Amino acid sequence: MAGQSRKWMILVATIWIQAFTGTNFDFSAYSSEMKAVLGVSQVQLNYLATASDLGKAVGWSSGLALMWMPLWAVMFTAAVMGLIGYGAQWLVVTNVIALPYFVVFLLCLLAGCSICWFNTVCFVLCIKNFPSNRPLALALTVSFNGVSAALYNLAVNSLNPSSSAVYLLLNALIPLFTSIVALVPILRQPVVDLVASDLVRRDQLTFLKLNLLAVITGLYLLFLHPSNSLTACLLFAGAIFLLILPLGVPGIIYARDWFKRTIYSSFRLDGSGFILVDAEDLELHKELLSRPNSVTNGLTTDSVNIDGQKNGSDESCSCAGVIKNDQLVMLGEEHKAEMLVRRLDFWLYYVAYFCGGTIGLVYSNNLGQIAQSLGHSLLNAKLITIYSSFSFFGRLLSAAPDFIRTKVYFARTGWLAIALLPTPIAFFFLGAFGGDSLAVQAGTALIGLSSGFIFAAAVSITSELFGPESVGVNHNILITNIPIGSLVYGFLAAMVYDSNAASRVGRMADSVVCMGRNCYFWTFVSWGCISLLGLGSSVLLFLRTRPAYHRFEQSRRSTMLT
Repeated sequence: MAGQSRKWMILVATIWIQAFTGTNFDFSAYSSEMKAVLGVSQVQLNYLATASDLGKAVGWSSGLALMWMPLWAVMFTAAVMGLIGYGAQWLVVTNVIALPYFVVFLLCLLAGCSICWFNTVCFVLCIKNFPSNRPLALALTVSFNGVSAALYNLAVNSLNPSSSAVYLLLNALIPLFTSIVALVPILRQPVVDLVASDLVRRDQLTFLKLNLLAVITGLYLLFLHPSNSLTACLLFAGAIFLLILPLGVPGIIYARDWFKRTIYSSFRLDGSGFILVDAEDLELHKELLSRPNSVTNGLTTDSVNIDGQKNGSDESCSCAGVIKNDQLVMLGEEHKAEMLVRRLDFWLYYVAYFCGGTIGLVYSNNLGQIAQSLGHSLLNAKLITIYSSFSFFGRLLSAAPDFIRTKVYFARTGWLAIALLPTPIAFFFLGAFGGDSLAVQAGTALIGLSSGFIFAAAVSITSELFGPESVGVNHNILITNIPIGSLVYGFLAAMVYDSNAASRVGRMADSVVCMGRNCYFWTFVSWGCISLLGLGSSVLLFLRTRPAYHRFEQSRRSTMLT
Protein backbone atom coordinates (compact mmCIF):
# COMPACT_ATOMS: atom_id res chain seq x y z
CA MET A 1 0.00 0.00 0.00
CA ALA A 2 2.98 2.34 0.50
CA GLY A 3 3.72 2.17 -3.20
CA GLN A 4 0.07 2.88 -4.02
CA SER A 5 0.03 6.00 -1.84
CA ARG A 6 3.28 7.22 -3.35
CA LYS A 7 1.93 7.08 -6.88
CA TRP A 8 -1.03 9.23 -5.84
CA MET A 9 1.40 11.68 -4.28
CA ILE A 10 3.16 11.83 -7.63
CA LEU A 11 -0.15 12.45 -9.41
CA VAL A 12 -0.92 15.37 -7.10
CA ALA A 13 2.60 16.73 -7.61
CA THR A 14 2.03 16.50 -11.36
CA ILE A 15 -1.23 18.43 -10.98
CA TRP A 16 0.65 21.15 -9.12
CA ILE A 17 3.32 21.35 -11.80
CA GLN A 18 0.74 21.64 -14.56
CA ALA A 19 -1.36 24.15 -12.65
CA PHE A 20 1.52 26.58 -12.15
CA THR A 21 3.51 26.17 -15.37
CA GLY A 22 0.95 27.22 -17.99
CA THR A 23 2.58 30.64 -17.86
CA ASN A 24 2.07 31.41 -21.55
CA PHE A 25 -1.66 31.89 -20.91
CA ASP A 26 -1.12 35.11 -18.94
CA PHE A 27 0.88 36.89 -21.67
CA SER A 28 -2.04 39.22 -22.41
CA ALA A 29 -2.02 40.39 -18.77
CA TYR A 30 1.32 42.19 -19.13
CA SER A 31 1.63 42.56 -22.91
CA SER A 32 0.35 46.17 -22.96
CA GLU A 33 2.88 47.24 -20.33
CA MET A 34 5.70 45.43 -22.14
CA LYS A 35 4.70 47.09 -25.40
CA ALA A 36 4.82 50.49 -23.75
CA VAL A 37 8.20 49.93 -22.06
CA LEU A 38 9.85 48.56 -25.20
CA GLY A 39 8.16 51.14 -27.43
CA VAL A 40 7.34 48.54 -30.08
CA SER A 41 4.52 48.19 -32.58
CA GLN A 42 1.73 45.65 -32.37
CA VAL A 43 3.48 43.55 -35.03
CA GLN A 44 6.68 43.44 -32.95
CA LEU A 45 4.66 42.54 -29.86
CA ASN A 46 3.12 39.67 -31.81
CA TYR A 47 6.62 38.35 -32.54
CA LEU A 48 7.23 38.13 -28.79
CA ALA A 49 4.05 36.08 -28.34
CA THR A 50 5.16 33.86 -31.23
CA ALA A 51 8.56 33.36 -29.57
CA SER A 52 6.84 31.93 -26.50
CA ASP A 53 4.86 29.51 -28.67
CA LEU A 54 8.01 28.53 -30.58
CA GLY A 55 9.06 26.59 -27.50
CA LYS A 56 6.71 23.83 -28.70
CA ALA A 57 8.72 23.54 -31.92
CA VAL A 58 11.80 22.52 -29.91
CA GLY A 59 9.90 20.22 -27.58
CA TRP A 60 11.96 17.28 -28.80
CA SER A 61 14.91 18.70 -26.82
CA SER A 62 13.28 17.67 -23.54
CA GLY A 63 13.04 14.06 -24.69
CA LEU A 64 16.69 14.16 -25.69
CA ALA A 65 17.61 15.57 -22.28
CA LEU A 66 15.85 12.66 -20.57
CA MET A 67 18.26 10.30 -22.28
CA TRP A 68 21.16 11.84 -20.35
CA MET A 69 19.61 13.42 -17.26
CA PRO A 70 17.38 12.13 -14.43
CA LEU A 71 13.79 13.31 -14.39
CA TRP A 72 14.25 15.67 -11.45
CA ALA A 73 17.20 17.35 -13.21
CA VAL A 74 15.09 17.96 -16.32
CA MET A 75 12.39 19.49 -14.13
CA PHE A 76 14.81 21.88 -12.45
CA THR A 77 16.41 22.76 -15.78
CA ALA A 78 12.95 23.82 -16.95
CA ALA A 79 12.51 25.86 -13.78
CA VAL A 80 15.86 27.62 -14.31
CA MET A 81 14.99 28.40 -17.93
CA GLY A 82 11.74 29.97 -16.76
CA LEU A 83 13.52 31.83 -13.97
CA ILE A 84 15.96 33.41 -16.43
CA GLY A 85 13.43 33.97 -19.21
CA TYR A 86 10.68 35.56 -17.14
CA GLY A 87 12.96 37.08 -14.51
CA ALA A 88 14.94 39.09 -17.05
CA GLN A 89 11.70 40.25 -18.71
CA TRP A 90 10.48 41.45 -15.32
CA LEU A 91 13.68 43.47 -14.87
CA VAL A 92 13.11 45.02 -18.32
CA VAL A 93 9.45 45.91 -17.71
CA THR A 94 10.27 47.44 -14.30
CA ASN A 95 13.07 49.52 -15.93
CA VAL A 96 15.78 47.95 -13.79
CA ILE A 97 17.74 46.96 -16.90
CA ALA A 98 17.48 47.83 -20.59
CA LEU A 99 17.81 45.11 -23.22
CA PRO A 100 17.50 45.26 -27.01
CA TYR A 101 14.39 43.85 -28.63
CA PHE A 102 16.17 40.78 -30.03
CA VAL A 103 17.39 39.75 -26.56
CA VAL A 104 13.84 40.06 -25.19
CA PHE A 105 12.71 37.84 -28.09
CA LEU A 106 15.24 35.19 -27.05
CA LEU A 107 14.07 35.45 -23.43
CA CYS A 108 10.48 34.78 -24.55
CA LEU A 109 11.72 31.79 -26.52
CA LEU A 110 13.58 30.44 -23.47
CA ALA A 111 10.51 30.89 -21.27
CA GLY A 112 8.32 29.07 -23.80
CA CYS A 113 10.79 26.20 -23.99
CA SER A 114 10.64 25.79 -20.21
CA ILE A 115 6.88 25.15 -20.43
CA CYS A 116 7.44 22.36 -22.93
CA TRP A 117 10.06 20.74 -20.69
CA PHE A 118 7.69 20.83 -17.71
CA ASN A 119 4.99 19.17 -19.84
CA THR A 120 7.39 16.38 -20.79
CA VAL A 121 8.19 15.73 -17.12
CA CYS A 122 4.48 15.47 -16.33
CA PHE A 123 3.80 13.11 -19.23
CA VAL A 124 6.63 10.80 -18.18
CA LEU A 125 5.44 10.75 -14.55
CA CYS A 126 1.88 9.80 -15.57
CA ILE A 127 2.97 7.15 -18.04
CA LYS A 128 5.46 5.56 -15.66
CA ASN A 129 3.30 5.48 -12.52
CA PHE A 130 -0.11 4.72 -14.07
CA PRO A 131 0.59 2.16 -16.80
CA SER A 132 -2.93 0.75 -16.63
CA ASN A 133 -4.71 4.10 -16.38
CA ARG A 134 -2.32 6.44 -18.11
CA PRO A 135 -5.00 8.09 -20.33
CA LEU A 136 -7.00 9.06 -17.24
CA ALA A 137 -3.90 10.41 -15.53
CA LEU A 138 -2.83 12.40 -18.59
CA ALA A 139 -6.30 13.84 -19.21
CA LEU A 140 -6.68 14.96 -15.61
CA THR A 141 -3.25 16.54 -15.19
CA VAL A 142 -3.20 18.27 -18.59
CA SER A 143 -6.53 19.88 -17.69
CA PHE A 144 -4.97 21.78 -14.80
CA ASN A 145 -2.59 23.53 -17.20
CA GLY A 146 -5.62 25.52 -18.29
CA VAL A 147 -6.19 27.16 -14.88
CA SER A 148 -2.70 28.66 -14.61
CA ALA A 149 -3.79 32.12 -15.73
CA ALA A 150 -6.67 32.18 -13.22
CA LEU A 151 -4.35 31.16 -10.38
CA TYR A 152 -1.74 33.78 -11.31
CA ASN A 153 -4.47 36.39 -11.57
CA LEU A 154 -5.48 35.71 -7.96
CA ALA A 155 -1.85 35.78 -6.85
CA VAL A 156 -1.20 39.14 -8.55
CA ASN A 157 -4.35 40.68 -7.08
CA SER A 158 -3.17 39.50 -3.67
CA LEU A 159 0.19 41.25 -4.02
CA ASN A 160 -0.10 44.30 -6.26
CA PRO A 161 -3.10 44.55 -8.60
CA SER A 162 -1.90 47.90 -9.98
CA SER A 163 1.23 46.45 -11.61
CA SER A 164 0.95 43.82 -14.34
CA ALA A 165 4.75 43.31 -14.19
CA VAL A 166 4.13 41.15 -11.10
CA TYR A 167 2.88 38.43 -13.46
CA LEU A 168 6.41 38.11 -14.87
CA LEU A 169 7.97 37.91 -11.42
CA LEU A 170 5.54 35.18 -10.34
CA ASN A 171 6.04 33.34 -13.64
CA ALA A 172 9.73 33.19 -12.80
CA LEU A 173 9.47 32.18 -9.13
CA ILE A 174 6.36 30.01 -8.64
CA PRO A 175 7.37 27.18 -11.05
CA LEU A 176 10.74 26.96 -9.28
CA PHE A 177 9.03 26.76 -5.88
CA THR A 178 6.58 24.16 -7.21
CA SER A 179 9.50 22.07 -8.49
CA ILE A 180 11.06 22.11 -5.03
CA VAL A 181 7.79 20.96 -3.45
CA ALA A 182 7.36 18.20 -6.06
CA LEU A 183 10.93 16.96 -5.66
CA VAL A 184 10.31 14.59 -2.71
CA PRO A 185 7.47 12.58 -4.34
CA ILE A 186 9.46 12.34 -7.58
CA LEU A 187 12.55 11.03 -5.80
CA ARG A 188 10.43 8.49 -3.90
CA GLN A 189 8.69 7.00 -6.93
CA PRO A 190 7.49 3.45 -6.26
CA VAL A 191 8.57 0.44 -8.24
CA VAL A 192 5.83 -0.17 -10.79
CA ASP A 193 4.46 -3.72 -10.68
CA LEU A 194 1.56 -5.35 -12.44
CA VAL A 195 -1.56 -4.72 -10.36
CA ALA A 196 -4.68 -6.79 -9.93
CA SER A 197 -7.73 -5.97 -12.01
CA ASP A 198 -9.78 -5.00 -8.96
CA LEU A 199 -7.10 -2.47 -7.96
CA VAL A 200 -7.13 -1.05 -11.48
CA ARG A 201 -10.90 -0.56 -11.24
CA ARG A 202 -10.47 1.07 -7.85
CA ASP A 203 -7.96 3.48 -9.37
CA GLN A 204 -10.46 4.31 -12.10
CA LEU A 205 -13.03 5.23 -9.48
CA THR A 206 -10.44 7.45 -7.82
CA PHE A 207 -9.93 9.25 -11.10
CA LEU A 208 -13.66 9.83 -11.35
CA LYS A 209 -13.65 11.48 -7.92
CA LEU A 210 -10.61 13.55 -8.83
CA ASN A 211 -12.39 14.79 -11.94
CA LEU A 212 -15.37 15.85 -9.84
CA LEU A 213 -13.02 17.70 -7.52
CA ALA A 214 -11.38 19.33 -10.56
CA VAL A 215 -14.79 20.61 -11.68
CA ILE A 216 -15.32 22.17 -8.26
CA THR A 217 -11.90 23.85 -8.52
CA GLY A 218 -12.76 25.27 -11.93
CA LEU A 219 -16.12 26.61 -10.75
CA TYR A 220 -14.43 28.16 -7.71
CA LEU A 221 -11.94 30.05 -9.89
CA LEU A 222 -14.60 31.09 -12.39
CA PHE A 223 -17.31 32.52 -10.14
CA LEU A 224 -15.40 33.94 -7.17
CA HIS A 225 -13.71 37.22 -8.06
CA PRO A 226 -11.73 39.39 -5.62
CA SER A 227 -12.91 42.91 -4.82
CA ASN A 228 -9.73 43.88 -2.97
CA SER A 229 -6.28 42.54 -2.08
CA LEU A 230 -7.46 40.87 1.14
CA THR A 231 -10.28 39.03 -0.63
CA ALA A 232 -7.88 37.98 -3.39
CA CYS A 233 -5.47 36.62 -0.78
CA LEU A 234 -8.21 34.56 0.86
CA LEU A 235 -9.44 33.25 -2.50
CA PHE A 236 -5.90 32.32 -3.52
CA ALA A 237 -5.48 30.43 -0.24
CA GLY A 238 -8.74 28.61 -0.97
CA ALA A 239 -7.49 27.67 -4.44
CA ILE A 240 -4.28 26.27 -2.95
CA PHE A 241 -6.38 24.24 -0.50
CA LEU A 242 -8.38 22.78 -3.40
CA LEU A 243 -5.12 21.79 -5.10
CA ILE A 244 -3.89 20.08 -1.93
CA LEU A 245 -7.22 18.36 -1.25
CA PRO A 246 -6.63 15.51 -3.76
CA LEU A 247 -4.04 14.13 -1.34
CA GLY A 248 -6.93 12.91 0.81
CA VAL A 249 -8.82 11.14 -1.98
CA PRO A 250 -6.90 7.84 -1.86
CA GLY A 251 -7.68 7.59 1.85
CA ILE A 252 -11.43 7.62 1.33
CA ILE A 253 -11.48 5.41 -1.75
CA TYR A 254 -12.31 2.40 0.39
CA ALA A 255 -15.82 3.77 0.86
CA ARG A 256 -16.61 2.90 -2.73
CA ASP A 257 -19.52 0.51 -2.48
CA TRP A 258 -22.18 3.15 -2.92
CA PHE A 259 -20.43 4.55 -6.00
CA LYS A 260 -20.08 1.05 -7.49
CA ARG A 261 -23.81 0.44 -7.13
CA THR A 262 -24.82 3.80 -8.64
CA ILE A 263 -22.31 5.94 -10.56
CA TYR A 264 -19.59 3.40 -11.32
CA SER A 265 -21.90 0.77 -12.79
CA SER A 266 -23.43 3.29 -15.21
CA PHE A 267 -20.11 4.67 -16.43
CA ARG A 268 -18.50 1.24 -16.91
CA LEU A 269 -14.97 2.61 -16.66
CA ASP A 270 -13.55 -0.87 -17.06
CA GLY A 271 -14.71 -0.75 -20.66
CA SER A 272 -13.13 2.61 -21.40
CA GLY A 273 -12.05 3.05 -24.96
CA PHE A 274 -8.95 5.13 -24.44
CA ILE A 275 -6.39 4.42 -27.12
CA LEU A 276 -3.68 6.68 -25.71
CA VAL A 277 -1.61 3.78 -24.48
CA ASP A 278 0.95 1.47 -25.96
CA ALA A 279 -0.53 -1.45 -27.88
CA GLU A 280 1.15 -3.82 -25.43
CA ASP A 281 -1.01 -2.43 -22.63
CA LEU A 282 -4.30 -2.91 -24.42
CA GLU A 283 -4.92 -6.58 -25.08
CA LEU A 284 -7.99 -5.82 -27.12
CA HIS A 285 -6.10 -3.28 -29.17
CA LYS A 286 -3.34 -5.83 -29.76
CA GLU A 287 -5.92 -8.37 -30.87
CA LEU A 288 -7.58 -6.00 -33.31
CA LEU A 289 -4.26 -4.94 -34.79
CA SER A 290 -3.10 -8.49 -35.48
CA ARG A 291 -3.60 -9.70 -39.06
CA PRO A 292 -5.64 -12.89 -38.39
CA ASN A 293 -7.97 -11.17 -35.94
CA SER A 294 -8.37 -8.16 -38.24
CA VAL A 295 -9.94 -10.41 -40.84
CA THR A 296 -12.03 -12.31 -38.27
CA ASN A 297 -13.39 -9.08 -36.77
CA GLY A 298 -14.16 -7.53 -40.12
CA LEU A 299 -11.56 -4.77 -39.82
CA THR A 300 -10.04 -5.45 -43.21
CA THR A 301 -11.72 -5.82 -46.53
CA ASP A 302 -12.00 -8.90 -48.63
CA SER A 303 -9.70 -7.36 -51.18
CA VAL A 304 -6.72 -7.63 -48.86
CA ASN A 305 -4.24 -10.26 -49.98
CA ILE A 306 -3.69 -12.31 -46.83
CA ASP A 307 -0.97 -14.40 -48.44
CA GLY A 308 0.90 -11.23 -49.16
CA GLN A 309 1.47 -10.83 -45.46
CA LYS A 310 3.70 -13.82 -45.38
CA ASN A 311 5.58 -13.06 -48.58
CA GLY A 312 5.83 -9.25 -48.59
CA SER A 313 7.27 -6.76 -46.18
CA ASP A 314 5.46 -6.05 -42.94
CA GLU A 315 5.08 -2.37 -43.74
CA SER A 316 3.47 -2.89 -47.14
CA CYS A 317 1.04 -5.47 -45.74
CA SER A 318 0.15 -3.22 -42.84
CA CYS A 319 -0.66 -0.36 -45.19
CA ALA A 320 -2.75 -2.60 -47.42
CA GLY A 321 -4.70 -3.95 -44.46
CA VAL A 322 -5.72 -0.72 -42.80
CA ILE A 323 -5.87 1.76 -45.69
CA LYS A 324 -8.09 1.34 -48.72
CA ASN A 325 -8.26 4.03 -51.39
CA ASP A 326 -6.34 6.33 -49.00
CA GLN A 327 -9.10 5.94 -46.40
CA LEU A 328 -8.53 4.48 -42.95
CA VAL A 329 -10.17 1.10 -42.41
CA MET A 330 -8.80 0.22 -38.97
CA LEU A 331 -7.67 2.29 -36.00
CA GLY A 332 -4.27 2.18 -34.40
CA GLU A 333 -1.96 1.36 -37.29
CA GLU A 334 1.49 2.86 -36.78
CA HIS A 335 2.41 5.66 -39.17
CA LYS A 336 6.01 6.70 -39.59
CA ALA A 337 6.63 10.37 -40.27
CA GLU A 338 7.15 9.89 -44.02
CA MET A 339 3.89 7.94 -44.27
CA LEU A 340 2.04 10.43 -42.05
CA VAL A 341 2.65 13.46 -44.27
CA ARG A 342 1.32 11.57 -47.31
CA ARG A 343 -2.06 10.92 -45.70
CA LEU A 344 -5.05 13.14 -46.52
CA ASP A 345 -6.51 12.38 -43.08
CA PHE A 346 -3.47 13.92 -41.42
CA TRP A 347 -3.74 17.17 -43.38
CA LEU A 348 -7.46 17.42 -42.68
CA TYR A 349 -6.60 16.95 -39.01
CA TYR A 350 -3.77 19.49 -39.26
CA VAL A 351 -6.04 22.13 -40.83
CA ALA A 352 -8.75 21.49 -38.22
CA TYR A 353 -6.25 22.03 -35.39
CA PHE A 354 -4.57 24.97 -37.15
CA CYS A 355 -7.88 26.75 -37.77
CA GLY A 356 -9.43 25.80 -34.42
CA GLY A 357 -7.36 25.33 -31.28
CA THR A 358 -4.41 27.41 -32.47
CA ILE A 359 -6.54 30.40 -33.41
CA GLY A 360 -8.07 30.26 -29.92
CA LEU A 361 -4.61 30.39 -28.37
CA VAL A 362 -3.73 33.45 -30.48
CA TYR A 363 -6.95 35.10 -29.31
CA SER A 364 -5.87 34.62 -25.70
CA ASN A 365 -2.47 36.19 -26.49
CA ASN A 366 -4.26 39.28 -27.81
CA LEU A 367 -6.79 39.62 -24.98
CA GLY A 368 -4.95 42.55 -23.42
CA GLN A 369 -5.05 44.67 -26.58
CA ILE A 370 -8.59 43.50 -27.44
CA ALA A 371 -9.92 44.62 -24.06
CA GLN A 372 -8.02 47.89 -24.26
CA SER A 373 -9.16 48.79 -27.78
CA LEU A 374 -12.81 47.98 -26.99
CA GLY A 375 -12.73 50.15 -23.88
CA HIS A 376 -12.82 47.20 -21.45
CA SER A 377 -9.37 47.55 -19.92
CA LEU A 378 -10.74 47.07 -16.42
CA LEU A 379 -12.08 43.68 -17.51
CA ASN A 380 -8.72 42.39 -18.70
CA ALA A 381 -8.01 40.28 -15.60
CA LYS A 382 -11.57 38.94 -15.60
CA LEU A 383 -11.35 38.00 -19.28
CA ILE A 384 -8.11 36.14 -18.64
CA THR A 385 -9.78 34.23 -15.81
CA ILE A 386 -12.79 33.40 -18.00
CA TYR A 387 -10.62 32.09 -20.83
CA SER A 388 -8.46 30.11 -18.42
CA SER A 389 -11.40 28.57 -16.55
CA PHE A 390 -13.35 27.61 -19.66
CA SER A 391 -10.22 26.21 -21.25
CA PHE A 392 -9.92 24.06 -18.13
CA PHE A 393 -13.53 22.87 -18.46
CA GLY A 394 -12.97 22.13 -22.14
CA ARG A 395 -9.97 19.96 -21.28
CA LEU A 396 -12.01 18.07 -18.70
CA LEU A 397 -14.86 17.58 -21.17
CA SER A 398 -12.46 15.92 -23.60
CA ALA A 399 -12.61 12.80 -21.41
CA ALA A 400 -16.44 12.77 -21.29
CA PRO A 401 -16.85 10.68 -24.48
CA ASP A 402 -14.99 7.83 -22.80
CA PHE A 403 -17.12 7.97 -19.67
CA ILE A 404 -20.42 7.88 -21.59
CA ARG A 405 -19.44 5.57 -24.43
CA THR A 406 -21.54 2.70 -23.10
CA LYS A 407 -24.60 4.97 -23.34
CA VAL A 408 -23.72 7.17 -26.32
CA TYR A 409 -20.92 6.19 -28.68
CA PHE A 410 -19.57 8.69 -31.18
CA ALA A 411 -16.26 8.75 -33.04
CA ARG A 412 -13.70 10.97 -31.35
CA THR A 413 -13.21 12.86 -34.61
CA GLY A 414 -16.93 13.65 -34.46
CA TRP A 415 -16.50 15.11 -30.98
CA LEU A 416 -13.64 17.18 -32.40
CA ALA A 417 -15.97 18.65 -35.03
CA ILE A 418 -18.56 19.46 -32.36
CA ALA A 419 -15.87 21.11 -30.23
CA LEU A 420 -14.84 23.36 -33.14
CA LEU A 421 -18.38 24.67 -33.67
CA PRO A 422 -18.34 27.37 -30.93
CA THR A 423 -15.21 29.07 -32.32
CA PRO A 424 -16.64 30.66 -35.52
CA ILE A 425 -19.85 31.50 -33.65
CA ALA A 426 -17.82 33.32 -31.00
CA PHE A 427 -15.72 35.32 -33.49
CA PHE A 428 -18.71 36.48 -35.54
CA PHE A 429 -20.48 37.32 -32.29
CA LEU A 430 -17.48 39.40 -31.16
CA GLY A 431 -17.39 41.18 -34.50
CA ALA A 432 -21.06 42.10 -34.25
CA PHE A 433 -21.34 42.94 -30.54
CA GLY A 434 -17.74 43.55 -29.43
CA GLY A 435 -18.63 46.89 -27.89
CA ASP A 436 -20.69 45.18 -25.19
CA SER A 437 -18.72 43.82 -22.24
CA LEU A 438 -21.05 40.84 -21.74
CA ALA A 439 -20.62 39.88 -25.39
CA VAL A 440 -16.83 39.93 -25.02
CA GLN A 441 -17.04 37.72 -21.93
CA ALA A 442 -19.40 35.26 -23.67
CA GLY A 443 -17.20 35.08 -26.77
CA THR A 444 -14.09 34.55 -24.65
CA ALA A 445 -15.79 31.72 -22.76
CA LEU A 446 -16.81 29.93 -25.97
CA ILE A 447 -13.33 30.22 -27.49
CA GLY A 448 -11.69 29.00 -24.28
CA LEU A 449 -14.04 26.01 -24.03
CA SER A 450 -13.48 25.02 -27.65
CA SER A 451 -9.70 25.39 -27.69
CA GLY A 452 -9.30 23.61 -24.34
CA PHE A 453 -11.21 20.58 -25.62
CA ILE A 454 -9.08 20.45 -28.77
CA PHE A 455 -5.77 20.73 -26.92
CA ALA A 456 -6.65 17.85 -24.57
CA ALA A 457 -8.32 15.56 -27.13
CA ALA A 458 -5.66 15.94 -29.80
CA VAL A 459 -3.17 13.47 -28.32
CA SER A 460 -5.79 10.71 -28.16
CA ILE A 461 -6.93 11.39 -31.71
CA THR A 462 -3.35 11.31 -32.98
CA SER A 463 -2.83 8.00 -31.17
CA GLU A 464 -5.99 6.44 -32.57
CA LEU A 465 -5.58 7.52 -36.16
CA PHE A 466 -1.83 7.18 -36.59
CA GLY A 467 -0.68 4.69 -33.95
CA PRO A 468 -0.04 4.78 -30.17
CA GLU A 469 3.65 3.92 -30.39
CA SER A 470 4.38 6.76 -32.83
CA VAL A 471 2.27 9.34 -31.00
CA GLY A 472 5.27 11.22 -29.58
CA VAL A 473 6.79 11.99 -32.97
CA ASN A 474 3.50 12.37 -34.83
CA HIS A 475 1.96 14.73 -32.29
CA ASN A 476 5.05 16.93 -32.33
CA ILE A 477 4.63 17.16 -36.10
CA LEU A 478 0.98 18.13 -35.61
CA ILE A 479 1.66 20.92 -33.12
CA THR A 480 4.10 22.65 -35.44
CA ASN A 481 0.95 24.48 -36.47
CA ILE A 482 0.94 26.34 -33.13
CA PRO A 483 4.01 28.57 -33.71
CA ILE A 484 3.05 28.92 -37.39
CA GLY A 485 -0.48 29.94 -36.45
CA SER A 486 0.78 32.24 -33.70
CA LEU A 487 2.92 34.06 -36.26
CA VAL A 488 0.36 34.18 -39.09
CA TYR A 489 -2.79 34.97 -37.10
CA GLY A 490 -0.99 37.33 -34.77
CA PHE A 491 0.60 39.16 -37.70
CA LEU A 492 -2.82 39.48 -39.36
CA ALA A 493 -4.32 40.95 -36.18
CA ALA A 494 -1.34 43.27 -35.67
CA MET A 495 -1.53 44.63 -39.23
CA VAL A 496 -5.24 45.43 -38.84
CA TYR A 497 -4.54 46.98 -35.43
CA ASP A 498 -1.68 49.20 -36.64
CA SER A 499 -3.55 50.24 -39.81
CA ASN A 500 -6.44 51.54 -37.68
CA ALA A 501 -4.17 53.18 -35.14
CA ALA A 502 -3.57 56.21 -37.40
CA SER A 503 -7.24 57.27 -37.38
CA ARG A 504 -8.09 56.13 -33.84
CA VAL A 505 -4.91 56.88 -32.01
CA GLY A 506 -4.05 56.93 -28.38
CA ARG A 507 -0.62 56.94 -26.84
CA MET A 508 0.87 54.96 -23.98
CA ALA A 509 4.46 55.98 -23.30
CA ASP A 510 6.26 55.57 -26.65
CA SER A 511 3.82 53.08 -28.20
CA VAL A 512 0.78 53.76 -30.37
CA VAL A 513 -2.53 52.41 -29.08
CA CYS A 514 -5.56 51.83 -31.29
CA MET A 515 -8.95 52.57 -29.75
CA GLY A 516 -12.34 51.57 -31.11
CA ARG A 517 -14.19 48.54 -32.50
CA ASN A 518 -12.47 48.79 -35.89
CA CYS A 519 -9.14 47.83 -34.29
CA TYR A 520 -10.21 44.18 -34.20
CA PHE A 521 -13.45 44.05 -36.20
CA TRP A 522 -11.93 42.71 -39.42
CA THR A 523 -9.64 40.46 -37.40
CA PHE A 524 -12.66 38.82 -35.77
CA VAL A 525 -14.38 38.44 -39.14
CA SER A 526 -11.31 36.90 -40.79
CA TRP A 527 -10.65 34.62 -37.81
CA GLY A 528 -14.30 33.53 -37.95
CA CYS A 529 -13.98 32.62 -41.64
CA ILE A 530 -10.74 30.76 -41.01
CA SER A 531 -12.31 28.79 -38.15
CA LEU A 532 -15.17 27.84 -40.49
CA LEU A 533 -12.51 26.28 -42.73
CA GLY A 534 -11.26 24.32 -39.71
CA LEU A 535 -14.80 23.19 -38.91
CA GLY A 536 -15.32 21.99 -42.47
CA SER A 537 -12.02 20.13 -42.38
CA SER A 538 -12.98 18.39 -39.12
CA VAL A 539 -16.34 17.31 -40.58
CA LEU A 540 -14.57 15.77 -43.59
CA LEU A 541 -12.14 14.01 -41.23
CA PHE A 542 -15.07 12.62 -39.24
CA LEU A 543 -16.84 11.33 -42.37
CA ARG A 544 -13.66 9.64 -43.58
CA THR A 545 -12.79 8.00 -40.24
CA ARG A 546 -16.28 7.14 -38.97
CA PRO A 547 -16.29 3.62 -40.54
CA ALA A 548 -13.01 2.74 -38.80
CA TYR A 549 -14.32 3.94 -35.42
CA HIS A 550 -17.56 2.03 -35.97
CA ARG A 551 -15.74 -1.23 -36.78
CA PHE A 552 -13.48 -0.89 -33.79
CA GLU A 553 -16.37 -0.24 -31.40
CA GLN A 554 -18.35 -3.19 -32.75
CA SER A 555 -15.38 -5.51 -32.30
CA ARG A 556 -14.67 -4.13 -28.85
CA ARG A 557 -18.19 -4.84 -27.67
CA SER A 558 -18.33 -8.29 -29.22
CA THR A 559 -15.00 -9.18 -27.62
CA MET A 560 -16.21 -8.00 -24.19
CA LEU A 561 -19.28 -10.25 -24.47
CA THR A 562 -17.30 -13.37 -25.32
